[in-house]
Amino acid sequence: MRQASPPLTVLAAEAGAPPPVEVLERLHHGEGLLALAAPPDLPALNQALQGWAPGGGPRGPAVVLGSGGSGGRRRWCAQPLAHLEASALATGTWLREVGLEPSAALVVNPLPWHHVSGLMPWLRARAWGARHVWLAPAQLRTPRALAAALPPPRRGGALLSLVPTQLHRLLADPAGVEWLREFALIWIGGAPLGALEAARSREAGLRLAPCYGSTETGSMVTALAPEAFLAGQGGCGAALPHARLRIDPATGAVEVQATSLSPGHLEGGRLCPLAMDGGWWRGGDRGRLEGGRLTVIGRLDGAVQSGGETVFPERVEEALLALAAGRGLPLAALLLLGRPDPEWGERLVALVRCREGADGSQLIHALREVAAGLPPAQRPREWRLCPELEANAMGKWERERWRRWLAGQS
Repeated sequence: MRQASPPLTVLAAEAGAPPPVEVLERLHHGEGLLALAAPPDLPALNQALQGWAPGGGPRGPAVVLGSGGSGGRRRWCAQPLAHLEASALATGTWLREVGLEPSAALVVNPLPWHHVSGLMPWLRARAWGARHVWLAPAQLRTPRALAAALPPPRRGGALLSLVPTQLHRLLADPAGVEWLREFALIWIGGAPLGALEAARSREAGLRLAPCYGSTETGSMVTALAPEAFLAGQGGCGAALPHARLRIDPATGAVEVQATSLSPGHLEGGRLCPLAMDGGWWRGGDRGRLEGGRLTVIGRLDGAVQSGGETVFPERVEEALLALAAGRGLPLAALLLLGRPDPEWGERLVALVRCREGADGSQLIHALREVAAGLPPAQRPREWRLCPELEANAMGKWERERWRRWLAGQS
């Protein structure tokens, strides 16, 4: 007989709020399907859950988390607790292989808990019997106060998870560098590690462990040992004990097989299984394997990696156009392009054409105001008036053409 899905709980992850430990603990007693999202994403999450009823989701206790997906839109990924625990135990095995005892560690977590990267540190610590300390992400903006707020222990080892944007900010302050030196291991994921940050980290002797994973894979499925990183090795390392990787020869897509793979995404209250090829799941990244070690080359779907977030420019364009229409702004055309950024990895740049006779400067000022309500990674860094901006005869954007235009303006 199929086990019925447990009751549903939806929680909004307010900025700076600590993880809902009491709710998470209830999951371990077989209670609840827990859905997590930042407040701006709650309408999309509720739409995905609409019509859900016990029996329509994964078996047993599970969480639902937002994922960038690989089809140009956000998906809501269901992850059984058992799969996430398998990921945590495999990561503990890997730690022992690199000379660290998981149960003796202090797990320091400054990542939002409505992301799999912020939820997993708590689950890992619980699975290992280790200590867990959550830092509000905003605390990393004041490195000089970090050492006083949380001096990492020199014995037993402290473990830290960061996205590249956080690392960039800490490297810019000597106090941040000194704080990072105290950690036995620093996982870096969510986006590729920049060459400049890697060089600065090696120079400072920081024990980085670049890793690769996604919400669908239950967080990391590869990791590079700190000694290998300090020796100059690049990439994201080899597969963890619970996972296997391969590269599709036709497209270069990274494919994953793992005991932590999600059973699927929730859409309209129903569980839609992941598209699989004989047990292998294909994400949205292009990569290569050399000696079993993964290097991620880029996205297959044109998404922008900004501050550890996967941003789809087309979806942000839709949101801004709707907001502009709601305000009655004289916006004739809008196009968003990704541009390299030393701190964020990439940031969006907005090209704007206003209606004939409208004041372009006033329009951009108003657009900045409406964009302030979007998540930080979705707010364009620059706004450029482009009087000739238009789609082609088929109504499609020739993005490469406009990238060339933008480069010429710079």
